[in-house]
Amino acid sequence: MKKIIEFSRAFLVCVVISVVLIVAGLIGYVLKGGFNLGVDFQAGLIQEIQFAPPALRLTYTGAGNASISFDRNALYIVISGAGVEGKTYPFPYAAYTTLGSMAAALSGVSGIGVNAAASADVPTALFVQSAAGNPQLGAEPFVVHYLPPNSAQVSIEHVRDSLSPLGEVSVQVLGQPEDRRFMIRMQDSELNGEVPAEKIITALETNAALNVGVDGVAVTSSSYVGSRFSKALSNQAGVLMALTLLLILIYASIRFKPQYAIGAVLAIAHDALIMVAFITWTRMEFNTTTIAAILTILGYSINDTIVIFDRVRETRRLYPGDSFVHVLNRSISETLGRTIITTLTTMLAVVSLYIFTTGSMKDFALALLVGMASGVYSTIFIACGFVNFWDSAEKKNEKKRRAVKGIVADSAAAL
Repeated sequence: MKKIIEFSRAFLVCVVISVVLIVAGLIGYVLKGGFNLGVDFQAGLIQEIQFAPPALRLTYTGAGNASISFDRNALYIVISGAGVEGKTYPFPYAAYTTLGSMAAALSGVSGIGVNAAASADVPTALFVQSAAGNPQLGAEPFVVHYLPPNSAQVSIEHVRDSLSPLGEVSVQVLGQPEDRRFMIRMQDSELNGEVPAEKIITALETNAALNVGVDGVAVTSSSYVGSRFSKALSNQAGVLMALTLLLILIYASIRFKPQYAIGAVLAIAHDALIMVAFITWTRMEFNTTTIAAILTILGYSINDTIVIFDRVRETRRLYPGDSFVHVLNRSISETLGRTIITTLTTMLAVVSLYIFTTGSMKDFALALLVGMASGVYSTIFIACGFVNFWDSAEKKNEKKRRAVKGIVADSAAAL
């Protein structure tokens, strides 16, 4: 016979521990001024940059207007305007495989001036799509950047130090370290009515620690998020969490008794609040990736809870003479092996994500690790503890009702 562990002895102690952790999280939330909001929930300037040296500098002195655009496979020059015949000149990277051949082809377009800033044998496949500057070519050179293979990694601390004179600036790594890509965010309160994109680039290019030089930074994306949009996104996140809890409550109520449904919702609410405490005190960036992690944890936790509750229902039918607390202990003990195996195997994958990734994905993995541990804990000690409390309260109320009926019956007999 499998050993039955008396989990019920720790129900009250675990509730006290959970309350302390949740209260500490709420206190931290107030003291630290809320979450460390990511770029998704703040109004301001969002700029994605890549440290990439210049490959070509292009100018235009011909009639009409000339614009430049990129995609993954080609570079395009578009000539348009009054007095000229509109025409698009495509320059596929497959046809012009080196910087030298691309420069020669571009020089063939009337009015285009080309100044090579890198070696002629640089592959055009290394060109970086840039959103910086004016897409209209003119007397001011437009810079086409490229990313050399085996480029030295850029320290995020150096990037932050470069931008610190501009005010409070958030910096986040994008992709792999060798990509040298970063997302830079300035809050609306720091902009003072300006959009200092050029100041950001100048601060990065002039920092000696970064050693990128003039035109060594490519802006791959630049956008401004208004306060109305960021507020709407925050509200939608709250509605999403509340709707998740409601749907789980309805599902558990249909499948089990109301006390089981309430216990399941309390468990996942506990997990969400534990995550709030963890994110608040570690100052992990709160963004859409964090919300995805929390929702993943809630789904993982409710699955574990449903498995144990289903075993409790089956055990009550098999052992109708056992006390409910013994049924709980038996059910948790019987499913403990399954819980440990599924949790550890999932954690192995998440640990790999944490070790071999960076940026928001690393935070996502860390949040999952904390959440999965909290999910197992809450299923056993919070959800089951509440159901046990409900059953004990019902038995006490039943004894009181019987006692009252007995007193009434005795009084009636005496009369």
